[in-house]
Amino acid sequence: MSVTKLMGILNVTPDSCFDQGRWFDPKIAIQRGLQMVAEGADWIDIGGESTRPGAEPVSAEEELTRVLPVLAALKEKVPTPLSIDTQKFSVARAALEAGATLINDISGFRDPAMRKVAAEFQCPICVMHMQGDPKTMQINPTYPKGIFPFLLDWFKKQIDLLLQSGVKEENIILDPGIGFGKTVADNIAIVQNLPTIKALGFPILIGLSRKSFLGNILHKTYPELLPATLVVNTMAVLANVDIIRVHDIPEHLDLIKLISFFKNIPNSSQNLVCGNAKAPAIKRSKMA
Repeated sequence: MSVTKLMGILNVTPDSCFDQGRWFDPKIAIQRGLQMVAEGADWIDIGGESTRPGAEPVSAEEELTRVLPVLAALKEKVPTPLSIDTQKFSVARAALEAGATLINDISGFRDPAMRKVAAEFQCPICVMHMQGDPKTMQINPTYPKGIFPFLLDWFKKQIDLLLQSGVKEENIILDPGIGFGKTVADNIAIVQNLPTIKALGFPILIGLSRKSFLGNILHKTYPELLPATLVVNTMAVLANVDIIRVHDIPEHLDLIKLISFFKNIPNSSQNLVCGNAKAPAIKRSKMA
C-alpha cells in the first residue's frame, strides 16, 4: 500500500497566517526544520514569501536572503529532501543549486522561465492552481462552469505546457490549491472529489493545514484548527493523496499510521486482541 508522505511547512516570513513570524529568524527556522525532521517529516518545504490572502509580494533578493541560509544549513545537517516554495524562477534556480530537490510553485508554472528551470534541473515539481495572485485571489473568486471542470481543464493545459518545455511526466505533482482563489464551497468540492484529480494519473499534494475555510465553517481561529485539519486530512489520506503539507507533524504521522493499521488488519475481531494491538512500523520511502 502506498503511504501518504508528510511535507512540513517552514515559513521563513514575518507575516504568514498561522506561523505569524515565529520562524522568521534563520536560527529559529533551522531548529524548527530539524524538529520536523526528528518528528518524521518526509519533506521540508521552505518558503520566504507569504502567500496568505492579501499578502504583498517581496523581491527575489529578499526572498533569497530569507531562505538560502536555512536551506543550506538543513541540507548540511539532514538527509531529508528539501522543497523550495516560490513563484520566482531566480529563487527556484538558486535554491536548487543550494540543494533543494523540489519546486513548489503556487502559480502553477505559468511563467515560461520557471518551466525552463524545471526542465533544466529535471526535479520533482508541484503544480498548484491559484486564481490571480495572493493579493487578489480571494476577491470574489468565480468559476462559471464549476470548480472541477475548470481545474481538470487547467491541469491538462499546464501539464501539456510543461511536457512541451521538456519536463518529464514522472516529475509532475498536482495540487488543486485549496484556499488559493477558492470559495468555501470550492474547497469543500475539492476535498469531496479528490479521486477525480487522482484519476489524471499524477501524484497529488494537498495543503489545507489550518486554512481559513475550516475556520469559516467552524467559526474558529487558526490556533484552534488542528482537530479540523486532522479530520479533513484523514479524508485526503483515505482518498490516497500522495503528500499532505502540514504544520503539525506528530499528529499527522499518528493519523497515517492508524489508517495504515486499520487498512492492513484482517476484517475479523478474532484476529485482534484488545489492548495488545500495536500500529506497525511504516517503511516511509523518499521521493528523489
